[in-house]
Amino acid sequence: MFALLAQPVVAQSGSQAATLRGRILDAVSGAPLVGATVAATTTGASVQTDSAGRYRIEGLKVGIHRFLVSAAGYNRGSVTLAFAQREVMERDLELDPVGRALSAEDSAKAQVLPTVPVTAPMSAGRRFDDFERRRTTGRGQYLTRTQLEEGHFSTLQDAMRPLRGVRYSCAGSTCLVSMARAPLGCSPDYVVDERVDNMFGPLVPVRDIQAIEVYTGASDVPGEFAGTNAGCGVIVIWTTNGRAPKRK
Repeated sequence: MFALLAQPVVAQSGSQAATLRGRILDAVSGAPLVGATVAATTTGASVQTDSAGRYRIEGLKVGIHRFLVSAAGYNRGSVTLAFAQREVMERDLELDPVGRALSAEDSAKAQVLPTVPVTAPMSAGRRFDDFERRRTTGRGQYLTRTQLEEGHFSTLQDAMRPLRGVRYSCAGSTCLVSMARAPLGCSPDYVVDERVDNMFGPLVPVRDIQAIEVYTGASDVPGEFAGTNAGCGVIVIWTTNGRAPKRK
């Protein structure tokens, strides 16, 4: 288990780059973890926590970054966060001890439940864990590869046309997407395989898309995509050749 304890975004630095700081804690005792490693997969930077469990990673560019957290004797964790210019974000992260066992009291209270058959659609793979997690929240709108194939859509814009709260401005054969709840002239952010890409995003061929997430306003946008343009909406695209996550 890996938990993220939200803290307010508090300060602005003089540099254009963003900063992530906070503490790594034991999820059971709340004690700080000394020598835990926090690594930014997008930049390759990594730091270790000090005697108070504190860490600080600087020099982060505007956009979305993924962080891996590890410590000896604890399950690894990861978190994806979006950063604005000069933002100093504070997050306390919790790690579960490996092989955490139930206490004698908890074991005595445990009940054996009858076997229940469970059926569910086959998982799309570990790379889509975040997509599946967000889909269960009920926020946003989601399209899977199966739905895209059944719709016989020719472009990304065609695929989103049936979705509520999405509007179009077309000139000839070119159509631009915007959100009905966004101010005029406010274009949504495109996130392609966990990276903001407003150049390639609108042009991704449908044949290369495995899944789509559409958030039409700031109140729908998950925290990991809540950048400076969240009020214009966010379109998240997962492609066939996207980056596979590192093993935890």
